[in-house]
Amino acid sequence: MSKKVLVILADGFEEVEALSPIDVLRRSGATVTLAALEYAAGTKSVRGAHDVYVGCDALLADVGSQAFDAIVLPGGMPGAKNLHESTAVTKVILDTFGRGDLVCAICASPAYVLAPTGVLKGKKATCYPGCEKVAPGVEFTGERVVKDGNVITSAGPGTALEFGLEISQTLFGDQMSSSLKAGMLVR
Repeated sequence: MSKKVLVILADGFEEVEALSPIDVLRRSGATVTLAALEYAAGTKSVRGAHDVYVGCDALLADVGSQAFDAIVLPGGMPGAKNLHESTAVTKVILDTFGRGDLVCAICASPAYVLAPTGVLKGKKATCYPGCEKVAPGVEFTGERVVKDGNVITSAGPGTALEFGLEISQTLFGDQMSSSLKAGMLVR
């Protein structure tokens, strides 16, 4: 059975942190929906932190009430701050977490976006070095990727492939993960 994954993109997102998990999850067989907080002026895309524009399938306002097996929140600045400021993103996080589905965030997003919602309370997590200061009380481990219950966090662009593989393994199991790693030449 296919798994549904929602990736939420906000202006200023870190491109590698979005595209690596999207690629891995689609290779796994997931149905991945890219949702924009809002489109860049005159386009149906969102501008990344390094001026790479990525086309989205929908606006978050149009798909945010649907249930997904996982949500993915890329970091980057000001992307993570833009996600944090959205009440629609907070609602999707809390709804997904409350159902026991996967809530996944990378780079600045664990600290800036997840921590304020309370989903990291009592959980171990990781984030981009230095972002810990905006989320006192959260147990950040400094590891590359951390899975604790139904929350997966990752440290940054250099960990994006591992992050995607951890999400895939959680959704699809060890056999899919091993197959992907072999096919992608991941050691």
